[in-house]
Amino acid sequence: MEQEIINRVANSSLITLDLETYYHQGERVFFDMAPLLFQGLILKEKDFREFVKAHDWAAYTDKNVAIGCTQEAIVPVWAYMLVATKLAPSAHKVVFGSLEQLEQALFQHALSAINPEEFRDEKVIIKGCSKYPVPVFAYVEIATKLQPVVASLMYGEACSSVPLFKKPKAI
Repeated sequence: MEQEIINRVANSSLITLDLETYYHQGERVFFDMAPLLFQGLILKEKDFREFVKAHDWAAYTDKNVAIGCTQEAIVPVWAYMLVATKLAPSAHKVVFGSLEQLEQALFQHALSAINPEEFRDEKVIIKGCSKYPVPVFAYVEIATKLQPVVASLMYGEACSSVPLFKKPKAI
């Protein structure tokens, strides 16, 4: 007599939250101010403004753009702001900083849309493996966002999860 195989994970009350689903698919690009510097040291306003006027900003349509400078140089704040004003109308997301900071900003935006109340008193597993690069920031952010409302919080897969938090039982 064959015994029926029962998927206890599927039948459990566990909720798996996969941060990969919050990964924005758009291309990531770094806009480097270094090539625009005079002698690699300073930004000349007239030359810079001519570049800004002539540059094809449509090339950044729907892209995620980090603006920065890979050279130790004197770049005034207004120059970064000017580039941002040209990118903002067509780019998906524009930030000052590195590509890593861009990734963090994308996840920050996506995770801010999560309503923690949807997870009230639930047992939640934050899925660990993904095919997209999910920054550690996102895992820390979701853990701190959900902890106040969940019954328990785990990391990994249902078959091998690491317990992170369990709400104390009321006395």
